[in-house]
Amino acid sequence: MADAKVIPFDDDRSRSGGGSRPARRRTGAAGSGARGDGSTAAVSALPGGRLPEPSEGAPEAREGAVAGAQQPRQPQEAQEPVPSPADDAGGGGWDRRIAGGLAFLRRRVTGEYEVDEFGYDKELTDQVLMSALRPLAEKYFRVEVKGVENIPSEGGALIVANHSGTLPLDGLMLQVAVHDHHPAERHLRLLAADLVFHLPVVNELARKAGHTLACAEDAQRLLELGEIVGVMPEGFKGIGKPFGDRYKLQRFGRGGFVSTALRAGVPIVPCSIVGAEEIYPMIGNAKTLARLLGFPYFPITPTFPWLGPLGAVPLPTKWTIQFGEPIPTEAYPPEAAEDPMLMFNLTDQVREQIQHTLYKLLVQRRSVFF
Repeated sequence: MADAKVIPFDDDRSRSGGGSRPARRRTGAAGSGARGDGSTAAVSALPGGRLPEPSEGAPEAREGAVAGAQQPRQPQEAQEPVPSPADDAGGGGWDRRIAGGLAFLRRRVTGEYEVDEFGYDKELTDQVLMSALRPLAEKYFRVEVKGVENIPSEGGALIVANHSGTLPLDGLMLQVAVHDHHPAERHLRLLAADLVFHLPVVNELARKAGHTLACAEDAQRLLELGEIVGVMPEGFKGIGKPFGDRYKLQRFGRGGFVSTALRAGVPIVPCSIVGAEEIYPMIGNAKTLARLLGFPYFPITPTFPWLGPLGAVPLPTKWTIQFGEPIPTEAYPPEAAEDPMLMFNLTDQVREQIQHTLYKLLVQRRSVFF
C-alpha cells in the first residue's frame, strides 16, 4: 500500500477530484413530431377527421414552417440522458453508491488521499467513522443537541465539556453532535489522554478522526488554524468516578485550557452532557487488576464482567448535549495567559456554568431512558 501524502493542515485545495458534467435536457421526446434527422414527420388524420389545409393554419405557424424549411439542418450533439427519480428507484442510485465506494477503496489502496500534520483524514472520517457513529447517536442514545448556535461558524473555539461514562463515548457523541447539528458542519478536534495513543488500533483511529494529544502546543496550533477543539478537563477523574458521584464535576486541573484559549484569543464554549453517566453504572473498581493491566481503573458494573462481552454493551440512555454562552477571550492582552488569578477565575467560571447547566437539565429530564 502506498503511503498517504501529508499536506499542511491549512491547505485549502479541493479534494473532490474534479467537477461533474452539467446535466443536459433530453431531446427528441416522443410525440414531438420531429425525427432524429431534423425532418418533419407526416401527420396522420384522426379517425373520422380530416387533415387541416395549409390555409387553415395560423399565419404565424405557416411562416414558421416556411422559415424552418429554408434553414439548413444542423447536426445534433450527442447528449447524455438526465437521470430521473425513476432511474434512482430502479437502481441508478445504488450504482452511483457502489461506484463511489469502489473509488474510495481504490484511493485507500493506492494512498491517493490526504492527511494533515496531525494525521487527520477528513475523507475517512466523513465517509466511514462518522457514518458508523451516527446511528449510535441518533437511534441508540437519541442525542438531543441544544445551543449549537453558540459555536462560531468560522475561526477557532475551545469547547470545554464534562466527562463521564466509564468509557469515553461522550467524546465521540460530542464529535457527531458538532458536525451534524452545526450549520457549517464543523469538525471537532478532541484532545485525548496519553493512554488513547498507546492502545493498538485505537491509536490509529483517533489520529484519523482528528484527535491529538492533550498538550498545550497541539491545542494552540489547532486553535490558531481556526479549528474547533474539544477538551474534557476532568480526565480520568471524571470518566472513572463511581455512580454515586454522577453529575458532580471533579477538579478541572490547573486551568491549562484557559491559558491556551487566552494565547490563541478564541472563545471558550462550556458544554454540558447529560445521559452518559448511566450507560455503565460503575459500582466498583478493581484497583489491583487495573494496576496489572496498566489502566487508571477497572470498572465493575451491574453487567460487567458478570455477563462477559455482553456486559460491555452500554445502556440505551437518553442524552442531551447543551452548548452554553461562549466566554470571549480576545479582549485580554497576551500576557494575561501568565496571570494565575485570571486563569483561576475563568476556570471557575467555566466549571460553574457547566455544573449549573447539568443540574438544570437533570431537573428537566423525565427519565433516564426517555
